[in-house]
Amino acid sequence: MASVRAVQITEFGGPEVLKVSEVEEPVPGDGQVLITVDRAGVNYADTHQVENSYLAKAELPMIPGGEVVGHTADGRRVVALVTGGYAEKAVAHAPYAFDVPEGVSDGDALALVLQGTTAWHLLKTSTHLQPGESVLVHAGAGGVGSLAVQLAKLWGAGRVIATASTEDKRKQVLDLGADAAIDGDPEGLKDRIIEANGGKPVDIVLEMVGGRTFDESFDALAPIGRLVTFGAASREQGSPIDPGRLMKGSKTVAGFWLVDFLKNPALLGGPLTELFGLAAEGKLRPIVGGEYALSEIATAHEDLRARRTVGKLVLDPTR
Repeated sequence: MASVRAVQITEFGGPEVLKVSEVEEPVPGDGQVLITVDRAGVNYADTHQVENSYLAKAELPMIPGGEVVGHTADGRRVVALVTGGYAEKAVAHAPYAFDVPEGVSDGDALALVLQGTTAWHLLKTSTHLQPGESVLVHAGAGGVGSLAVQLAKLWGAGRVIATASTEDKRKQVLDLGADAAIDGDPEGLKDRIIEANGGKPVDIVLEMVGGRTFDESFDALAPIGRLVTFGAASREQGSPIDPGRLMKGSKTVAGFWLVDFLKNPALLGGPLTELFGLAAEGKLRPIVGGEYALSEIATAHEDLRARRTVGKLVLDPTR
């Protein structure tokens, strides 16, 4: 049996459990395709999966990694959703291997297949962005945030405000088209949001920090405003939402987990085709924030958890 290099974990924990080893080459089953991986994507959700704090519980041994870009045996260049992406080869169910058009780089494709479709659905499906509305994007320099800022502007948002943890990141989100960039620290966050929106509460919030950040963001929501929560990077939960707080102001709190959309490939394929088109035309600029060798995967997770990164992180499985 042929073997391939992969990051396989045998215990849950932090970045220290991520080690490269030789594993058996995956074998595609019925309706599956084998992909020789050119680049693999790294997501913040992977850090939860590795410590087994994700919404879906993981089983050991496990090769993390949810998406790859590479080539099939018949020569197609595809970006695909997989289990076991941190490897030289990976297997995908055929409907979840999407052809990558000319003019879209490996990094762009990896940025768009999960983070891009997440940003698309957060604005279109979860919060129903209408032209002229104000949008607050948390972690605006991150993978989802950097795309959501651009899409909100493309789709006619009136004012886009982004949070970011450093001055460099705040400058970057302004370069992406945000109208204002503020510190995301939860202390005094509600007041900073309203100030950045010209003294008014915001119509839409894309929130993935949790804890006090969720609470402050909810309190900065305008009447008929919508907040969608799609992560808990702080590893804290916000305060329970009393129904009366929703009724007063006619506010909406929605949850989003892309896994729920994966049951229907069209919910990914349709948005992805649109996003690929925008990227190829130069209207949407995915940010590839760093490339790491497979052997540097622990460093990649450390950097991600420490908020040292921007945009999409990718792994090179050949190194």
